[in-house]
Formats: sequence, C-alpha cells, structure tokens
Amino acid sequence: MSETTVDRSDYSAQNIQVLEGLQAVRKRPAMYIGDVGSKGLHHLVYEVVDNSIDEAMAGYCDEIFVTIHKDNSITVRDNGRGIPTDMHEKEGRSALEVVMTVLHAGGKFDKDTYKVSGGLHGVGVSCVNALSRVLRVEVHRKGKIFAQEYDKGVPRYDVKEIGETDGTGTITTFWPDDEIFITTEYKYDTLATRLRELAYLNKGIRLTITDEREERDGGFLTETFFSEGGLKEFVTYLDGTREPLIPEPVYMMGEKAGTPIEIALQYNNSYNENVHSYVNNINTIEGGTHVAGFRRGLTRTLKNYAEKSGLLKHAKVEITGDDFREGLTAVISVKVQEPQFEGQTKTKLGNNEVTGVVDAAVGEVLGIYLEEHPREAKLIINKVILAATARQAARKAREMVQRKNVLSGTGLPGKLADCAITDPAQCELFLVEGDSAGGTAKQGRNRDFQAILPLKGKILNVEKAMEHKIYENEEIKNIFTALGVSIGTEEDDKALNLDKLRYHKIVIMTDADVDGSHITTLILTFFFRYMKELVEYGYVYIATPPLYLVKKGKDQEYCWTDEQRDEAIQRLKGNGREESVSVQRYKGLGEMNAEQLWETTMNPETRTLRQATIENAAECDHVFSMLMGDEVAPRREFIERNARYAKIDI
Repeated sequence: MSETTVDRSDYSAQNIQVLEGLQAVRKRPAMYIGDVGSKGLHHLVYEVVDNSIDEAMAGYCDEIFVTIHKDNSITVRDNGRGIPTDMHEKEGRSALEVVMTVLHAGGKFDKDTYKVSGGLHGVGVSCVNALSRVLRVEVHRKGKIFAQEYDKGVPRYDVKEIGETDGTGTITTFWPDDEIFITTEYKYDTLATRLRELAYLNKGIRLTITDEREERDGGFLTETFFSEGGLKEFVTYLDGTREPLIPEPVYMMGEKAGTPIEIALQYNNSYNENVHSYVNNINTIEGGTHVAGFRRGLTRTLKNYAEKSGLLKHAKVEITGDDFREGLTAVISVKVQEPQFEGQTKTKLGNNEVTGVVDAAVGEVLGIYLEEHPREAKLIINKVILAATARQAARKAREMVQRKNVLSGTGLPGKLADCAITDPAQCELFLVEGDSAGGTAKQGRNRDFQAILPLKGKILNVEKAMEHKIYENEEIKNIFTALGVSIGTEEDDKALNLDKLRYHKIVIMTDADVDGSHITTLILTFFFRYMKELVEYGYVYIATPPLYLVKKGKDQEYCWTDEQRDEAIQRLKGNGREESVSVQRYKGLGEMNAEQLWETTMNPETRTLRQATIENAAECDHVFSMLMGDEVAPRREFIERNARYAKIDI
C-alpha cells in the first residue's frame, strides 16, 4: 500500500466552479446546516475549518487556528494558499467574492483542484456568510493582503488590496446572526472535540483552539492538537481507560485502487465492539460499505489464521462474525473522490467499490501481523472463543426474557403504569428513580399518553458486565419488556429490533442530586452500549426537575439554576408586600407533590426535556468507558477538570 501522492497543479479563479445561488439559505437554514440550535451553530465553524482541512489534505497547509472571541464571534486562520482573488471569468468579479457569496462555489467541485474534500453537505463558507450578521475574510496570497466584508452575505465593498505580506493563508471572522440562531453561544468542549478528531484523522496538521472568554494561567484557555501517529494514536486515546489485550494497535495506511485507506485496531478486555468510521473526515455513524469491507476482511483473515493454526479445534461453540469483534476498538478512515451517502442521517457510505478495497487492505496487513506475532494472535483467538461462549449464554438469557414476555400475556412489568393510547408516536415512558417518586409521577401524569416505570436503586453498570449478566438484571429486564424491543434480527444477531417499540419518548427522570446524576449516567451507558438505535433515532430524553421553589405569600416561581433563584428572590422582594421570601431546595422528586411534578417536569406545555444525542460517537465511547470503567486515574482527572461546572449537595 503506497502513500497518497499530492497533486500540485495551479490553483486560480479558473478552478472555481459555480453550481447555484445563495438565496434560499437564510429562508430555510436548517436545510443547509441541520438546525438553528447549538448543533447548527457549531456546524458553521466546521464548514470554515473544512476549507482549511481541504488545503491540508492537498498538501498546502499544516496549521489551523480557531479562536472564540469574547462576543462569541469566531476566527479561523490557516497557512494554506489563500482563496484565489483574481477575476472569475464567468462571474465577472473576484473569485474570492464568488466563493463567499455563491452556494456550492469552490475548488472542491473541481477534481483537479482537490482530489477529495471534507464536509458532509458541501455547502461551504458561503452558507456561513449567509447566516452571519457580519463576516470578514482576509486573504494572504502572492505577497499581497486582500479583504472583503459582508452583511448577512451581501458584500459591503468589492475585494480590495489592503497591504503586503510574506505569508499565505486565509483568515475568516464571523458573527452568527442572532435573528437566525436560537443560541449564539459557542461551547469550547464541542469545538475542541472536533478539532482533536480532525488532528487524528489528518496526521501532521496542527490545530489550535483558543477561548478568549476564559482566562487560564495568565492567558486565554488554549489547546493544540497534533498527531504524528494518526489513527494509531486515536485508538490508543479511545482505549486509554481499558486494559489492552495486545501491546500495540495494528495499523495500516496506504492506497488501494486509488482509494486512500487508514485503519487502526486494538483488542481490549471489555465486552463491547467500538468501530468508528470516517469518509473524507465525516463521521459515518451509520457505517456503510467501508465498515462492511473492514468486518469482512477482519473475520475472513482471523478465521483463516485460526483454522490453519489449529486454534479452533478445542472450541465447543460455533464462531460467528460478531465474536471476532468483541473487545475490539477500531477506527477506519477512507478518502473517496465522490462519496454517496444514504441512511437515516445521510452518514452511511453507499459506494459499493469501497467494500472490496477495504476488505483487501485489511486482509493483507492483518494477515502479515498475525504471522509475525503468534503470541498476540493466540490471545486474540482465545478472546474470540470466549466471546462465542458468552454470546451463547447471552442469547439464552435474552430468549428467557423474551419468552417470559410471550408466556405472561402482555409480558409487561408489574410496576409499569401504562398509558391508554397505543400509538408509539404519541406515547411517553418515564423511567423514574425509586418507588416514592414513581408513585408521585403516577398520580401527576396524564394517563392517556404517559407511562411510568419506577426503577429500584441503581441499575447494573453495563460497562463492567458480561452481556448475559445484563439480561439477568431485574431493572434492565423491566426496561426491555416495558419498551417492547428485542435484540437480534435476521441480518444482525446483535441489532436492536424496534418493530414493537411502544414509546417514541423515553424520559429518564431522576433526582437533581449526585445520586440522581449517577443513575442517569448508568441508564445512558446502557442505552449507548445496548440500545444505541434509540438514541440515534432521537427517542431518549432527560427530564429537568427544578432545583428551587421561591415563594412570597401567594406568589411563587420555580427555578432551575442558582442565577434564576437569585433573580426570582429580587423580583418577589420588589413586589411591595411585607411577607418574607422563602426558598425551598428540592433534593428529590419525592419532595414535590403530584401537581408540582406535573407542572414543572411532566407537562409538555411547561417542561424542559434535554434530548440525548450522539454528535460524536468516538468521544461518547471514550467518555463512557472513562466514567464507568475500571480505571480510576482518568476519571479523577475528568472530575477535577470539570469540577467548576459541578454543584455539591450537602
């Protein structure tokens, strides 16, 4: 497998192709960036960074800087060639203005300019411009500095020369339009996570993020991400809190049939498969043909080696493809010239030709590794045999749960207070901490569409348990049977079957204290590891009960933060009456009566639900394994780093 060669053809206005105009972006922004909430807001940064990454992938850029300013404006700076500024023949204006004001205009549509390019939607920086109150771009190119500014995508003036320079690159600063976005406050951790991921996916590129809103050690909060080892380091990072089975990840990088491929895999002593896949730096959370090729190559190569070396002759169970992937962490990255995406979220690769090339690449490199590392090969095959034995036990445990449902009529748990409506799209299930709060919730709910399932204590920590133990846990069995789902389909022995899912809103409702947070994390870990589809389809939510009730006479206000509490106290103090203001701190759901619980936490017209989403599966995998795994040191470090966000209950 050879290294990818760089095409160093000239980059000028003639390489910029115009596909369509920009008019619809402000009218229907969600069509272009997904939504107008926090996710869409952060997507603006990704679009600008993707341009810089394209320059890096073409071999012309190795440094990218992202700055969050105090007013939540963003600057992205790179040391690439700079966007062309000469006149665009067809448009009759500067190529820079074309790139910034015409949707789908850019070098990535010209195969001679960028062989592959990132960005899922390809809407480009012009979309960012359209959705910004103000945007300023500065280009350093051919010894000169050029600039242009825009109001909501409309140029304030023609591209002009403003100085001279020794360097090259593009500097883009923008202020998201608060008329478009629900929030314009950027989250440092969200942006830092994506830049870290990009550093692993594009080794040799230095990405730096600075947050001028937060001071740190005499300066601003700053992190730099740089990877020499690429995906090998990525897998090591993801598996940092797990015990490795083999000393070093198996690593492969090169090109097959014109497709650059990079793969790293590591086996550990956990019971989960964690395969993360990317196409042109896009996280393909639904997998696709590259993942199918990887799995096929892995299974075929390991099975051939195990049979040839006689390691399976003592196995008393049938080995399947799933068994070869238990305890596996892998990252697959392919670069495809014209990717075809499909699936629920348009992040599933559909290019059939990729399956064969990835399969061949895995077979070639893994085959050599197994021959050269017989000790590690034996450890992996023994793990596979153990996985097959455990899978058989897990299937029996699952069948017991599912058979019990059939034999007992409805099969619903005795503690479940079900709702009257049977249409899943209208039904909500509240998973409530404890019988006391469960009883209050049953009294306060709307019985037509809200079901209540009280959970006794903390459910099993699935991060540390073998699969068959999970199905033997009483609380987890109750969740399975209440939801109506089963595991195992004709296509996939471990897939979640949602055909009989009884609720399309599953709400985790726990106390607003440390124990409640722990229970929520345990349930989310279970969903992420064994019912990920529920999260991916947007069915899982977290309730937000209030922390305080502030009262003065007959006036009262519920508050969810300390700031809201303080503001409510001041408001009620100023209403002119003599009574004193009292503050009640809710430590548990059981402290509210049924009417209060309905009004604050369960009524669809007044409640606030936080939807659980998987924006970055690799980072979720890392965080859950770190929070719920065996390693104490990384968890302590995480808690210390995030202690400023925590509130301690005394």
